[in-house]
Amino acid sequence: MSKATPLGTAFEQHGDPARPTVVLIHGLGLSRRLFDPMIDSFAADFHVLTYDLYGHGESAPPPRTADLSLFAEQIRELLDVTGVEKAALVGFSIGGMINRRFALDFPERLSALAIWSSPHDRGVEGQQAVEDRAATVRDQGTMSTLPAALERWFTPEFRAAAPGKVDRVRQWRELVDAEGYAQAAWVLAHGVRELIRPATPITARALVMTAENDSGSNPAMSHAITAELPFAEPTLIIPRLQHLGLMEDPEAFAAPTLTFLKRTLL
Repeated sequence: MSKATPLGTAFEQHGDPARPTVVLIHGLGLSRRLFDPMIDSFAADFHVLTYDLYGHGESAPPPRTADLSLFAEQIRELLDVTGVEKAALVGFSIGGMINRRFALDFPERLSALAIWSSPHDRGVEGQQAVEDRAATVRDQGTMSTLPAALERWFTPEFRAAAPGKVDRVRQWRELVDAEGYAQAAWVLAHGVRELIRPATPITARALVMTAENDSGSNPAMSHAITAELPFAEPTLIIPRLQHLGLMEDPEAFAAPTLTFLKRTLL
């Protein structure tokens, strides 16, 4: 059953609260429902928290102008409300930026990191492309960038074979708060800068993964993230898939992450 924190974060708990906690963080324009296919696998060994980012799903709009630290504070409030001292954070896309920001802001509350399909140094052209998309969202609305995004996110075979799952992404986008989404798109574009070679290294045990054909969070970026994390596992690259590869093959992302978390936390 969905609950809400005092600041309006909609969340759900799964599994035994006495076990180590894992928080799953979804990506821009999506919803906590993204993780539904893998909840049972995670909850078999862990206490699992899923939640909607501010301005997404059932959560309230951002309580102040959004930046990465606001989204890190959102997780801190969630841990406080649920009585969790420390948690492992599994973040997809912007979620993998948010969990790195959390690692910098609240290291004492973190037990491990898993960073899925998350951007890093994009280079000049790549950075400009993401900033342009954020500007388009601001000028033309929340749905304006979605058609092109679906082509980047899913393989052609999956789009043809599973139109219902692709349409689910459209439905999640339709739920967003327009202003909150525009702010989050700006954070996705600009926030990555504060994560590149931070002055204080992130020292948590970590696993970094992406898909082979993820154009926005490509293998080179994941290798670069791993290189900046002194206690990271070797980077994992999932063959063939694109940005939303975790929807095409949830097990490809869940299984190695669970192996890492069990080895690290249990």
